[in-house]
Amino acid sequence: MTLKEVLAQEKENLLCSLRECVRIRSVREEAEEGAPYGRGVRACLDYTLSLAKSLGLHCGELGHQVGWCEYGEGNEMVAVLGHLDVVPEGDGWTVDPYQGVIRDGKIYGRGTMDDKGPTIASIYALSAIQRLGLPVRRRIRVLFGTNEETGSADMKYYRANGGEIPVAGFTPDGEYPLVNGEKGIVNVSFERDCVQRGALRIRKISGGTAPNVVPDTAFAELSCDAKTAEAVLTLKEKQVRLIKTEYGVRMDAVGVSAHGSTPWQGENAVGRLLLALHRLPFEGETGELIAFLAERIGMECRGESLGIHLHDDISGDLSLNLGVLQADETRWKLVINFRYPVTKRYSDCGPKLKQQFEAAGFMLTDEVHKECLYVPAESEMVKTLLAVYGEKTGLPAKPICIGGGTYAKMLPNIVAFGPIFPGDEVREHKPDEYMEIDRLMENADIFAEAMYRLAK
Repeated sequence: MTLKEVLAQEKENLLCSLRECVRIRSVREEAEEGAPYGRGVRACLDYTLSLAKSLGLHCGELGHQVGWCEYGEGNEMVAVLGHLDVVPEGDGWTVDPYQGVIRDGKIYGRGTMDDKGPTIASIYALSAIQRLGLPVRRRIRVLFGTNEETGSADMKYYRANGGEIPVAGFTPDGEYPLVNGEKGIVNVSFERDCVQRGALRIRKISGGTAPNVVPDTAFAELSCDAKTAEAVLTLKEKQVRLIKTEYGVRMDAVGVSAHGSTPWQGENAVGRLLLALHRLPFEGETGELIAFLAERIGMECRGESLGIHLHDDISGDLSLNLGVLQADETRWKLVINFRYPVTKRYSDCGPKLKQQFEAAGFMLTDEVHKECLYVPAESEMVKTLLAVYGEKTGLPAKPICIGGGTYAKMLPNIVAFGPIFPGDEVREHKPDEYMEIDRLMENADIFAEAMYRLAK
């Protein structure tokens, strides 16, 4: 009997287990004793450990944050890294997001694609290997984390508290054929006080909601007298609207939203607003601030004018997104998201950006850096996983690099492998999240073969 045949026999049990898992609302909540990410997340971890034990797998957990199940013996371990926590359901669903509704060959529910479906499929894949008693020289461990969606503190805890590090493995929380490169990601926040003078002043500026989203709207409220307002209202800029108000003028800029990893696919409304403000006669520190941001960033998205543009042939250009800008009469705050190519380093761009902002009077108030991930296409792990994908699907099997980040960054020797196939709709985090049952079983088959080959 083959792994695929064993999994086919377990299809109904796999679906039943996934439905039960989906029914647990594992959205992060306030920490409680024994439940660092809330009761729902803890309940989902307990359920999954119980499921793995019922399948005869050896299980363990660490700090009620990370659980796992294992098969095999040996000093080395290969891992599959999934997660059980989910984002909130949000609005717009046509089915109950926590029932695991099966309809038209699909299973619906929050987490069916990201990442409960792939994680449960991985556990059944490991069980199939055990049922067949396949010989391995490395242990196979399916890890299930509980905090991927809100910071991955679970895996930081795992590493800090003696969690075993795999020699190879994958996370089924990305896409096929295989992601062997993820750009380094930096979110950096700056603030600066501003003493205003002159007839034209900033009353308020607001644009953007998150550093990793290209802002599609932004506005500025400008305080000025009636004569100055009339002069400001003569400004003509594409996608910028000016309205006379009781305090002076309101300026609204419109852009096109995009993900922060591909800002060139959008149009940054904050940058557009700054370029329009730069054409107005602001004096003193206000004029200096606007000039710096408009000239060094504006609507650029590759860091050219900041002198931090980097490129490699593997992952392309550095990306830069001015994601959030807030200002009032006395203080400016902004957040920039930039992502550097996989063969470069933070030291090639981060210090230069910081230096320029500090020279312009800004203070760095926060910085979060996730280093880039890159596993060469020639590595045995990548070649093995791509071979499995190619044989199982008959599709081209070449690795890809992305600007986004996956769970793979949280443990050494891990790459993103599945569950989304080329051309499939990206459904995670959306209303009516679902996974086709045939795709779920296809993933389970690929995962099982991949685990076995990495371990044997």
